[in-house]
Amino acid sequence: MNISYNWLKEYVNFDLTPEETAAALTSIGLETGGVEEVQTIKGGLEGLVIGEVLSCVEHPNSDHLHVTSVNLGSDEPVQIVCGASNVAAGQKVVVATLGTKLYNGDESFTIKRSKIRGVESIGMICAEDEIGIGTSHDGIIVLPAEAVPGTLAKDYYNIKSDYVLEVDITPNRADACSHYGVARDLYAYLTQNGYKAVLQRPSVADFKADNQDLNIQVTVENSEACPHYAGVTVKGVTVKESPEWLQNKLQLIGVRPINNVVDITNYIVHAFGQPLHCFDASKIKGGEVIVKTMPEGTPFVTLDEVERKLNGRDLMICNKENAMCIAGVFGGLDSGATEATVDVFLESAYFHPTWVRKSARRHGLNTDASFRFERGIDPNSVIYCLKLAALMVKELAGGTISSEIQDVCITPAQDFVVELAYAKVNSLIGKEIPVETIKSIVTSLEMKITNETVEGLTLAVPPYRVDVQRDCDVIEDILRIYGYNNVEIPTTLKSSLTTKGEDDKSNKLQNLIAEQLVGCGFNEILNNSLTHAAYYEGMEDFSPSRLAMLLNPLSADLNCMRQTLLFGGLESIAHNANRKRADLKFFEFGNCYFFDADRKNTDKVLAPYSEEYHLGLWVTGKKVSNSWAHLDENSSVFELKAYVENVLLRLGLDLNNLIIGTLSNDIFASALSINTRGGKCLVSFGVVAKKILKAADIDNEVYYAEFNWKELMRAIRSAKISYKELSKFPAVKRDLALLIDNNIQFAEIEKIAFETEKKVLKEVSLFDVYEGKNLEAGKKSYAVSFLLQDESQTLNDKMIDKIMSKLVKNLEDKLGAKLR
Repeated sequence: MNISYNWLKEYVNFDLTPEETAAALTSIGLETGGVEEVQTIKGGLEGLVIGEVLSCVEHPNSDHLHVTSVNLGSDEPVQIVCGASNVAAGQKVVVATLGTKLYNGDESFTIKRSKIRGVESIGMICAEDEIGIGTSHDGIIVLPAEAVPGTLAKDYYNIKSDYVLEVDITPNRADACSHYGVARDLYAYLTQNGYKAVLQRPSVADFKADNQDLNIQVTVENSEACPHYAGVTVKGVTVKESPEWLQNKLQLIGVRPINNVVDITNYIVHAFGQPLHCFDASKIKGGEVIVKTMPEGTPFVTLDEVERKLNGRDLMICNKENAMCIAGVFGGLDSGATEATVDVFLESAYFHPTWVRKSARRHGLNTDASFRFERGIDPNSVIYCLKLAALMVKELAGGTISSEIQDVCITPAQDFVVELAYAKVNSLIGKEIPVETIKSIVTSLEMKITNETVEGLTLAVPPYRVDVQRDCDVIEDILRIYGYNNVEIPTTLKSSLTTKGEDDKSNKLQNLIAEQLVGCGFNEILNNSLTHAAYYEGMEDFSPSRLAMLLNPLSADLNCMRQTLLFGGLESIAHNANRKRADLKFFEFGNCYFFDADRKNTDKVLAPYSEEYHLGLWVTGKKVSNSWAHLDENSSVFELKAYVENVLLRLGLDLNNLIIGTLSNDIFASALSINTRGGKCLVSFGVVAKKILKAADIDNEVYYAEFNWKELMRAIRSAKISYKELSKFPAVKRDLALLIDNNIQFAEIEKIAFETEKKVLKEVSLFDVYEGKNLEAGKKSYAVSFLLQDESQTLNDKMIDKIMSKLVKNLEDKLGAKLR
C-alpha cells in the first residue's frame, strides 16, 4: 500500500526523515519496502528563478526574436534571447538558468550557454508548458508586479516534494490499511521513543443538516451481513473536476482522479480506511435504500458493464425496484454519480467481512472497498467518515446537506476485553518490561485500561483491532512497539520443543539426506501446498476427483491442495530458466494431500482426507557446462537414478532386497519404480512427460523422482546394518557382451545374476550399450561387468568359470540372451 509522507504528517506531527520514518514503521511490523521521492511538477522547478525584464529590443538578425536584459536578483543582469511575442520590458518572468533541466513528457533537455543567430543567450524565459505548471504555449509567463526577482520558482509556486512509502500490509493488520491507521502506529512508536507527538484528525463538529428537502429512508433486512448502515443526502451539487490538491493527493498514491464527488470517497478510504459509496439520489427509486439479498440467479450489471448472476448470499444495496450495488464490493452501472448528477446519497456502512469476501471471490472482483471490508474495518468510524464526506462534498461540489443522517445500527460494536498479566508479558517476551512502559504502550495504541491490579491489567481493545483479542496478541503489540532489538538474546537458549521416537528419527534423517543432496549440488526449495487444480485435468494416476479442494480459495491458481510435489518444482524451474538459470538441481520435502470420496463419514468430517510426506528431486539442464577440464554434458535420467539409489543406500536399504520395475504414469514419459518386496512403492522416477513440460513453458528435459518418505521410514525399521572386516582375498572381474531384446532392462539382468549367485557375486554393473549396425532388428548389446569375491578363499579359474557358466545359462534361459 502506498503511503504519502506529507499526508501522514497531517495526522501525527513528527520530524523524522522519510527514510527514518520507513525504518520506524518497519521496526513496528509495518514493513516498508521502499521510499520514492515524488514531485507534483517533474523536476520540482529546480534551477528556475523569478526575473525582471530590464530591457527588450529587437534581434538584429531576426524579425521575431528579441534580445532582453533580465535581472535575476544578482549583481549583474543576464542577456537572454527570447522568441515570445508578448515579452516586454518591466515584466516579471520565470527564467531557466544555465544547467536547468526542463522536461517534455519522458524527454528532457538542459539549458546551456548558446548563440542564437549570432547573439549570446544565457538562459531561457519560460512559458507554462515548458516548466510543467500549465499547458499554454501562447507566450511567456508574466507574473504579477509584486513578484521579487531572485526568488526561487519552487518557492514562488510553493512546490514541495513528497515521498511515497511502500508499506506491506499483512492480512491481520486491517487497521493499518489507511494513512490514519499507519499514523496511529507511528504515534505509538514516537511516544515510546520520547517524541512529543499528537495524533489528530479533521473535526466534523460543523456537520449539520441545512434542510430536510431530500429524505431517503434506510431499511436493513439482513442485519447479520450489515450490522451498521448509514446515509445522508446532499442536494444541488455540481459534479466536476476535483481541485488540484485533491487530484495530487490521489495521483501520488496511484489513484486516478475521476470527479470531485467520487474523488472524495476515494480520498476518505485511503485516509481513514472507511469505504464509501455515492449514489445518484434521482436513481434511488421509491426514495428508500434497502439492504438485502436477491433471489439466486438475479442478473445484475456492474460498473464494468459485465452482467453477473447473483448468488442468494450476495448482500445487495437496493431501491424499491431493483439492486444498485453489491455491498462492499462493486457498484452498479446505473446508480453512481455522473456529471449529470445533481443530488447525491452518500453511503457509509460496516459489512460483515465473511459476506464481502465470499461475494468478491464468487464474482472475481477485488476492489479497494472489498480489500478493506473483508479484513475488517473500524465499525466506529462509519458516522465520522460519513460526516466528513458530506462536509467535503458541500465544500468542493456545492449544494446543501438535505437530510439528517439515516443511521441503522443493529449491533453496536463492542471493545474486546483482554486480561493481561505482567508475569505472562515478561515470560513471553523474555525480558522484564517496566509496568509503566507497558501501560504507556497499550494506551498509545488506544487500548483503554478498565481495571488495574498488582498482577496485571484489564484492557478494552478497540474493535478496529480485529487481530488483538487475546492476551498473547496484546503482548505481541507491546513487543513490536517496545522494539524487538531492545530484547537481549540470552546466552543460553532452552527449547521447550522436543521430538521423540519415530518423529525424531525422521527429522534427523531428513537433515542427513538434505546435507547429502546439497553436497551433490542440489538446492532446497519450498513451494506452496496450495496449487492449481487445472494441473490435474485429464489425469488418471492423479485424478481430479482425489483433489482436496478449497471451499473459498483466494484465487483460481490456488484452489486445491497438491497431490504431488512435481508442479511446484516445475514452477521453480520455469522461474529460474526465464532468468537464464537453466542448469538446475532441486529437492523439496513436503506434504501431499488426497481425498477419497469412498471414505466419507458424516461423524468424521476428516475421514476422506489423508496426507503423505514426500521428498521430490528435480534435475534439468547440463550436468557440466563451460568447464576447461570437461566437455559440456547434459543431465540424464541415469544421473537422477544414481541420486535416487544413493539416497536409499544412505538410509541403510539394501538395493538387492528391493524390486525395480517399469512404471506407467501420467506425469512421466518413461519411468521406473522401486518397491519393497511387500509391494509398497518407495520411489518413482523418470523423464517428465512433454505435455506437462509444455504446459509449464519449459524447453529442457526434466528428470523427476518422488519418494514416499513415510514408506521409507517403515522400510528402514527392519533394515539391519552389519559391519565386517574387509576381505583379505582379491576380487575378480569378468565381463560379458550380451545380445538381448530391446525391451529387456538392465535391472532384469541384475536381478537374475544375484538370484543365481548369492554368496560370491558382489557387484553387477553396465558399462556399455550398443544398438544399430550389425545387430539383428529388435536387439541391443549390453556389456556387463561382474565382480566376484569370496570372503574365505582365493577364487581360482575353475570356480570362476563354473559361476560364469551358470550365470550365462540362466540369462539365456530366462531372457533369451546370447553371448556376442
